[in-house]
Amino acid sequence: MKSSLVAISAAIVVATLVTGLKDRAALQERFGLGSAGKPAPELMMMGRIKPTDASAGNPEFNAQLVADKIEAITSPSSPAPDTPEPNAAAPQPAAPQSAAPQTAAQPAPVAPPIVSAPPALQQAAAPAQPAVDESALRYFASRGDKVRLQAEISRLQALYPNWVPPADPLAVPQNGDKQLEAMWQLYSDGRYAELRKAVADRQAADAGWQPPADLLDRLDVAEARARLVNASDLKQYATVVDTAAATPSLLTCSEIDILWRVAEAFIQTERAQRGQDAYAYILKNCTNPAERQATVEKASTLLAYQPMQALLALERPAADGSKEFDAIRDNLARRFMAEGDDDPNLAIAPDYIARLEKLAGTEGLASDALLLGWYQLRRNNDADAEKWFRAARAKQDSAAASQGLALALIARKAPEEAEEVMFRWRTDSEDATSTYLAATANLMALQPPADLAEDVLHRIATEVIARKYVPTAQQFGWYARSLNQFQTAARWFETALAWKPDDEPSAYGLVITREQLSDRKGVLDLQRAWAGRSTRITNLEDTSSLSPNAVPPPPEKGALAVQQPAQPTQRPPTEPLPAERRVTLQPGSEVVVRAARPAMETVTVPRGPRQTRGCSTTIDAGQLEPADALSRGWCLMDINRPMEAISAFEAALQSPTRKVREDAAYGQSLAYLRAGLSGNAAVAATKAPQNRQRAAELQVAILADRALSAFDAGRYRETLIYLDQRAQLQQERIDLMVLRGYCYLNLKMYGDATRIFEAAAATGSRDAVRGLADVRNVTHPDVND
Repeated sequence: MKSSLVAISAAIVVATLVTGLKDRAALQERFGLGSAGKPAPELMMMGRIKPTDASAGNPEFNAQLVADKIEAITSPSSPAPDTPEPNAAAPQPAAPQSAAPQTAAQPAPVAPPIVSAPPALQQAAAPAQPAVDESALRYFASRGDKVRLQAEISRLQALYPNWVPPADPLAVPQNGDKQLEAMWQLYSDGRYAELRKAVADRQAADAGWQPPADLLDRLDVAEARARLVNASDLKQYATVVDTAAATPSLLTCSEIDILWRVAEAFIQTERAQRGQDAYAYILKNCTNPAERQATVEKASTLLAYQPMQALLALERPAADGSKEFDAIRDNLARRFMAEGDDDPNLAIAPDYIARLEKLAGTEGLASDALLLGWYQLRRNNDADAEKWFRAARAKQDSAAASQGLALALIARKAPEEAEEVMFRWRTDSEDATSTYLAATANLMALQPPADLAEDVLHRIATEVIARKYVPTAQQFGWYARSLNQFQTAARWFETALAWKPDDEPSAYGLVITREQLSDRKGVLDLQRAWAGRSTRITNLEDTSSLSPNAVPPPPEKGALAVQQPAQPTQRPPTEPLPAERRVTLQPGSEVVVRAARPAMETVTVPRGPRQTRGCSTTIDAGQLEPADALSRGWCLMDINRPMEAISAFEAALQSPTRKVREDAAYGQSLAYLRAGLSGNAAVAATKAPQNRQRAAELQVAILADRALSAFDAGRYRETLIYLDQRAQLQQERIDLMVLRGYCYLNLKMYGDATRIFEAAAATGSRDAVRGLADVRNVTHPDVND
């Protein structure tokens, strides 16, 4: 009992000093709040109030004796007839209802001295008693409220240094004013409006009666607290600051909720430094561990990263050697990393990054991996970002994780996977849609063009048309040109221009495509329309590069640019067709379908004889003049060294002469075809305009090679598409007819296969006769047995 009362006494002394200071101007100056006449009061400085004078007010006062007397009063064994049960007074109300006696109950770090002097000596040494309003003292004594009684004694000591509290609380005369007792009860219950009315009614009935000044002061403070809390709840932050400026006695550690609300009001009224000062005051002066931790948590939701580091510097060491805020440091790391995700220029301390990485590994939360992924992506650490986004998707496949992974894949030039990752989430949000469309634009812009399945091309085209997305529509045009499908390319360029008439790259693609289609009128129309706006369209004869321009960047969240088309890369030649293919017809029955691979279609190029001498040795073609590099390229083709010829033709493409560039592009296409790289051949053909005859020859050869590659991969419907496209340009050869027949056979279209094989067999083709036998083996296995 003694130790608890000593602690309570220490708490009361500090808090009641605030209430006891009657000079409002002094308080305003102490706390940095402007005077009531100023239009915008601000919390300038929050100095700690030290109870140096209060503790010396009555050195002979025996707090233990007072506590013992109160204990006797409130003991359940012998209650007085007019005394209520212990603690019968209403509990201390919440912030809107609390008053000075309540706030005084909070602990404070400085305890008043306690001297165990005999009561007789106390009375003898006491000076003359001043006129002191002891109504509150009598009220709290009669209620048995030990905490408030001690608070009131400490308050009166601060106000009246010469006042000596009674040694025996029971000796205090009972308050005979029942109306005043009822008023104190209303105050204790937080019924302030009723209290105001009771005071007014009594003054009206008794003109000579005046309410105790102490009661009115307490009522003013309590009503100010209620107004401040109500304004804060309604987000009327200017009113919060004004009320705090007019009632500085609320700005103490015992009113921690008020301090939090005032700090928030400063921040919400664009005075973040004042809000930081308020939080710093709490951390410098208040000692309750839970309140200090809550202060940091509240501040972290309102203050930016750098101000928070200044507050965290006020952290105190714990008794066990740990840090005071270790319990919330994980959540602080998450909060700071989220801020770093939004601001790419904000450098988060490595300790927070390491802490979150550890959390992502131990707790395995997808949200932690996402925070790390976005943080790294915003700083162009694409490999690290990809790792964390993949980890997040492994835990929970979400739109945010897929979008981040797609952006990281785009950054490292893997748009095909990015398109696949984002397709499912493409309609989740505007950011998700923008990311998906950016992936499609980058995918269609790859050099050499990606070998895309028909369903992928179809879904991309559907989304592009639905959203009228110009960059991908333009890239579709370049993609079609790489396949020498000039009519299709022209339609895509025209579509892009219909959606965005000022899109110069699409207009340029359309003009060179019309030129290759010999649409001279269309070329002239475009040149007139773009005269003065595009030099390369107006002066088409001087243009050497047919590469598409860059496409727009993906969504702002990732801040990544869509990649420029890469230079053509070499792919290994296709492997030869296996001698046998197994086609499963039905469970339990298999037949062997043999298809001889047709010979590679070559293009005859009329040109003068080439001497093999001069290209038998290996040299760097890049060191040669373009014309010499062109001659070396043809020489290397004659001795069947196509890979070296590709480099020689590439050097020749740098020539300023259009004829040299045309021959170089044509030769490089043939070299790629001979190496089995039909995709690269299609790209090479676009590096310089070709006349119609050469363009047709190259397209025929490329389509035949694509058909063979598709057949090798078992994509029989795709093979038929390429064969149909080639047949539109040139009559189908017998070996390709046999290939078509085997496509029908593998697709179980036996009637079509029989018709094709019979037509080819009529020319004496042994492969066609073998194809007919394969059809009979499949359709009539019993007869063959």
